[in-house]
Amino acid sequence: MRSLAAFLETYNKVSKRGPMELVYRPRRLRRTETIRRMVRETVLTPADFIFPMFAAPGKGLRQEVAAMPGVARLSVDLLVEEARSAWDAGVPAVLLFGLPQKKDDTGSEAAWPKGAVQQAVRALKKALPEMAVITDVCLCGYTSHGHCGIVHRGEIDNDATLEVLAQVAVSHAEAGADLVAPSDMMDGRVGAIREALDDRGFEMVGILSYAVKYASAFYGPFREAAESAPQYGDRRGYQMDPANTREAMREATLDVEEGADLIMVKPALPYLDIIAELAGEFDLPIAAYQVSGEYSMIKAAAAQGWLDETAVMLESLLAIKRAGADLILTYFAKDAAKLLKKPGTG
Repeated sequence: MRSLAAFLETYNKVSKRGPMELVYRPRRLRRTETIRRMVRETVLTPADFIFPMFAAPGKGLRQEVAAMPGVARLSVDLLVEEARSAWDAGVPAVLLFGLPQKKDDTGSEAAWPKGAVQQAVRALKKALPEMAVITDVCLCGYTSHGHCGIVHRGEIDNDATLEVLAQVAVSHAEAGADLVAPSDMMDGRVGAIREALDDRGFEMVGILSYAVKYASAFYGPFREAAESAPQYGDRRGYQMDPANTREAMREATLDVEEGADLIMVKPALPYLDIIAELAGEFDLPIAAYQVSGEYSMIKAAAAQGWLDETAVMLESLLAIKRAGADLILTYFAKDAAKLLKKPGTG
């Protein structure tokens, strides 16, 4: 065991040395918050966010989603006020999911002009005409079986589903949607929707395609919010295998060729490598969806005092943008935007 005298002798020798001859010291650019902000490579802004919302039938209705603290199913009147709050914080767009009054085997209410989504689109465009309104196009929340397409003999009929999805997209465009976002993962759905929109005179309605949507375990809380869990089986026959990267490039390529204006990766944080791959390959805007499971994990850990919610929220969003996402769909959109408007944040 070294003696105190030997330790002090070594310390005195080291302390009398001059500075090491380092040509470059990276810590110079980390010394103060101002300098760090000046050289920051990736910057979050409220304009990066899209706010997912759940439109429900009725009036004055607010149903909290137990698995997603802070998220609620809202009737159109309350949804408009919540969207206004997000707009005032700097969030430029919302993504609408709908809940029907009743479900059936074909999800017929999804294309109903008086459906919750269609009513919400009209109300939002009247109250907040500059806000971009995007609508989710899928059948899972409207079908009695909970699958994303028409079922024949126990199997999803891909081509029959395309006809219904096109009708849903047109109904959203007629209500005033700026973009439609097909999330069903049927083959050819972007082309079918693009053709239907163009045929009805909606050439300027864009398509934000869920181009790369994995069959993920991170969707659990969303299925409570949208009441869209499959009643039997799973969605691995149409959503992507989480093990695959090259398939993601094929899916995105097909959607771009069919007319997608933006392409999305879902989920986000577990698939940062996929976001980066697409960002390096395509020059279209890349969106990434920080899904319900990502949101709920942060909320749950913060509630236990295990994580700093604000810090982890902002760090996770920054990571998604750093990977290459131009737009981030996140349930944190409003809260994050409010924070980022403060000087020195981001």
